[in-house]
Amino acid sequence: MAAGDRATMTPPGRVEQPIRAAELVGALSLATDLGTGQPLEHALRTAVLAVRLGELAGATPAELSDTYYVALLHASGCTSNSHEAAQLFGDDIAHRAAFFLIDPADPSQVLGFYREHVGAGRPADVRESMLEAVISNPARGAESFAAMCEVAQRFAAWLGLAPGVEAALEYVFARWDGKGLPREVGGEALPLPARLLHVARDISLFLSAGGPDAARAAVEPRAGEAYEPRLVELALQDLDAVVNELDDGRLWEIALECEPFPQVALTGDRIDAGFGAIAALIGLKSPWLREHSVGVADLAEAAAWRVGLPAGDVVFLRRAALAHDLGRISVPNAIWEKPGPLGVGERERVRLHAHFTERAFAHCPALAELGRLAGSHHERLDGSGYHRGTEGAALEQAARILAAADCYTAMREARPHRPALEPAAAQAELEREVTEGRLDGPAVDAVLAAAGHRVPKRPSELPGRLTERELEVLLALVLGQSNQTIADGLGISVKTVGHHVEHVYEKAGVSSRAAATVWAFENNLVHAAP
Repeated sequence: MAAGDRATMTPPGRVEQPIRAAELVGALSLATDLGTGQPLEHALRTAVLAVRLGELAGATPAELSDTYYVALLHASGCTSNSHEAAQLFGDDIAHRAAFFLIDPADPSQVLGFYREHVGAGRPADVRESMLEAVISNPARGAESFAAMCEVAQRFAAWLGLAPGVEAALEYVFARWDGKGLPREVGGEALPLPARLLHVARDISLFLSAGGPDAARAAVEPRAGEAYEPRLVELALQDLDAVVNELDDGRLWEIALECEPFPQVALTGDRIDAGFGAIAALIGLKSPWLREHSVGVADLAEAAAWRVGLPAGDVVFLRRAALAHDLGRISVPNAIWEKPGPLGVGERERVRLHAHFTERAFAHCPALAELGRLAGSHHERLDGSGYHRGTEGAALEQAARILAAADCYTAMREARPHRPALEPAAAQAELEREVTEGRLDGPAVDAVLAAAGHRVPKRPSELPGRLTERELEVLLALVLGQSNQTIADGLGISVKTVGHHVEHVYEKAGVSSRAAATVWAFENNLVHAAP
């Protein structure tokens, strides 16, 4: 079956529509901007500049199309060495941003970069030893850059982009003078899309760092060295006018309008491949995360079938699950891989990853809803989750399943600060989350059953979608107990009891204990009192 045939065969439920490759790759580029320490518009702006420069240089339509996707994908391998970079530099993101602003062919600049960033935060003697090791093994850096290129090439192949895209991505770190990577490959031997990328990327980098004057001052002296001279001349001859046209507030729209024709559309299996690439990008971030996104997707998909979601909705949920941790790229590995407790600031950065997952897709109407679902994986029924603090009925069934699948999968995986939980312990933890009113009982049951657990039949859904904990609080109210007495009996704080009482009132549509008691009788709940 051809990739495009599946769209017409999606069963009833959510109807699948084609997605422009530019939209999916553009969303991915927003995340990789964060992973390389760049403003969110960097890759989009690079794509626009590269295509416009290609038009000035007389590139063919095929070369322009290749250039566009090379620009959007050029940093998509940025997580391939995150773990190793964190060990060497302390922060796997900040050092990338700094490296992009030096001339890697200038030994003095490279040495200065290493002296500033290698072993950051470690004792001086340790830093000196690490620096000596780096200087004595230049092949290590070359291997990292080659891996980044290779990963980007693989993603282009997964998406079914033109062969020229994959070919040019090998030369992201090459130079016109042959002093880049791969070594001694330069001049006309470099594909035109790669040569266009080099100029456009660095103009964009220095525009962010210091504006048009900084971009001109950085790029112009490197003509004939890092860049093809003709392209530098074309790029700088009307740079101010070009930059003035790049309204940062509209860069998403400008970048989509800039895609050369024919525009590339993805359907069916190609969309799945795109989200598979996103999951792989996330998994490369850390050895601790290698299987997490795919594991969550497999479990969420199986649970969704068990609760009877329509086939189209199951496909939608699986894709959201594959992408749910995309925002992790924005957080340094020093935080994800910290063996001890996180500080307040570190916890806040962790909480932001769900926000960045959602925002990566927010600009694209075809993907915004999926992004909202993906970004909801840490939301909880009682409003204690993040990043929105959504609660209760506002969390759709798919979001409840995703949250339960993410929790269970994470518990069954080792983390730097704890070992993996055994299946029985993970089940007990999930069931406790249901009792405490944070996770949805039917969703947890479906996830546990999909994971191979024997799940006792849970009572039918409670009226008003009360949680088990809220029912306990309501029945205590019926008995006339004070908040303090309820707190003592349930082993929770008085403040938490107050939150549960508010939720009971809201779900019952009442505003007093007396009315809540009547509602309990109306819904035949009082007989459940102990």
